[in-house]
Amino acid sequence: MKKRVLVISTSLRNNSNSEILADAFLDGAQSAGHEAEKVSLKNKTLAFCRGCLACQKTGNCVIHDDAEEIVEKMSHADVLVFATPIYYYEMSGQMKTLIDRANPLFTADYAYRKVYLLATAAEDDLHAMDGALKGLQGFIDCYEKAELAGTVFAGGVDAPGTAADHAAVKQAYEMGRQV
Repeated sequence: MKKRVLVISTSLRNNSNSEILADAFLDGAQSAGHEAEKVSLKNKTLAFCRGCLACQKTGNCVIHDDAEEIVEKMSHADVLVFATPIYYYEMSGQMKTLIDRANPLFTADYAYRKVYLLATAAEDDLHAMDGALKGLQGFIDCYEKAELAGTVFAGGVDAPGTAADHAAVKQAYEMGRQV
């Protein structure tokens, strides 16, 4: 069955390692015949959530910036994929900001059921992504129809583009094919 896959690349760096994984997942999903799109947070304006909870009543955020369009895309995707660099053993700040701004989805009839995490870090230890995984799981736990469907980690990559030859690229591609 053809699925709508939304890959969200959260790195702001050019030629980022996490975007390499995002592109591989995207390519895999497209090769399997899925409708797949990548959104990059690079050059996007995302303000912090104000915690006003107006979105719980209206279904829309009171802040009008690029998060509105991204959250709308998230609501219609069958599959969400977050690609992030690991900073201080946690997801990127821009990923966390987007997750917070996705609060209008809490009361919405969202489509996504499967959520994936693609992460890269200079640290080689798989546990380097535990903080990001815990944060994403907190988001997923608020959406009873959604589940964490898989993760890919590329450790030991720091300089831009160094993930290109990492085994995780093939893993991300294959995971994209299997959505």
